[in-house]
Amino acid sequence: MALDQSFVGRTYPPTAPYEVGREKIREFAEAVGDANPAYTDTEAAKALGYPDVIAPPTFVFSITFKAAGQVVEDPQLGLDYSRVVHGDQRFAYVRPVRAGDRLTVTSTIEAVKSMAGNDILDIRGEVHDEAGEHVVTAWTKLVARAAEEA
Repeated sequence: MALDQSFVGRTYPPTAPYEVGREKIREFAEAVGDANPAYTDTEAAKALGYPDVIAPPTFVFSITFKAAGQVVEDPQLGLDYSRVVHGDQRFAYVRPVRAGDRLTVTSTIEAVKSMAGNDILDIRGEVHDEAGEHVVTAWTKLVARAAEEA
């Protein structure tokens, strides 16, 4: 069953703050194989003008994807998550995520489409710091595959 188009534009409450830690950044950088010293060495980050280590660009996915769970788990939307695959991800940064940031995410459904029996859901996550400053926008595309016929 196709997702309800009336959900386009629906915005969910901001998440609880997520505190970005140096160790989480280091672990993430190692996991993705990025040896940029600005991700692990405070002095290297300071030499680039940052107050502390910064996170690799895709680090914020773990925060925004968790926030998108509010959308996915909305029973009124009717999304069958057992059929969902991750379709796409993109980011638009105002500034890098830094150690010590306390970030919240507000998720909005940007588009609901059906194509070849598949439901396609575009979610925008607006990430702000504790001062309310915009840090990054993340877009997540989820594809709910069509149910197989018996």
